[in-house]
Amino acid sequence: MLDNYHLNQLAEPLLVWFLDHARVLPWRERPEPYRVWVSEIMLQQTRVEAVKPYFQRFMETLPDIAALAQAPEEVLLKLWEGLGYYNRVRNIQKAAVRIVKEYGGKLPADYEKLKELPGIGNYTAGAVASIAYDLPVPAVDGNVLRVYARIMEDDSDILKQSVKTKVEKEFLKVMPGSRSGTFNQALMELGAMICVPNGAPKCVSGGRILPGKSAWNGAESSGEKEKTGTAKRRKNCSGITRR
Repeated sequence: MLDNYHLNQLAEPLLVWFLDHARVLPWRERPEPYRVWVSEIMLQQTRVEAVKPYFQRFMETLPDIAALAQAPEEVLLKLWEGLGYYNRVRNIQKAAVRIVKEYGGKLPADYEKLKELPGIGNYTAGAVASIAYDLPVPAVDGNVLRVYARIMEDDSDILKQSVKTKVEKEFLKVMPGSRSGTFNQALMELGAMICVPNGAPKCVSGGRILPGKSAWNGAESSGEKEKTGTAKRRKNCSGITRR
């Protein structure tokens, strides 16, 4: 565990990096609460490229929460066909019904209230609250856990709930105010595109994002073991450049 590097050093260089490297994604073009919510549920266990056409069709057919709440089940399942994990879309509709009844058809701008809705856990609540409402709360998924483990050289098992809770608390301390949604997306982007699983990070010399040190040390956490059970060899990574 690094003792000479603090997460509050990460925000500014990471935000600058994200400005130049963010992917163009349909849900980012208009980060409205409903669109962010649906996209995050679709992206669970599913690749970004696979989600894009499903997201577009879903928004065209069910453009708001009221339409979603009233949609026949056969329409919902048809829109979701091919994505799998059908409980996700059933929970979306259950949540939509509650949102219409309890919040007038608008997702609450409250992290704790979001978590009370069916199918919404800490990560999704954090994503909606920060990206759509710019609330200073973390959104910690597998990508963010991996980034944290490598930057901080933390060998804790990132598959454990206790580790995820610890990381959420650490990021909560350093959320950059009105740019929290962008910060969360930048962390996810770094994990998805550069600090990838199952191998060395895709960073090369130059364009450092972390001041005063390598971009991160590409340490595989104990949650990223090889099938043999042996941790992969640590590999240093010196910075970030364009993909």
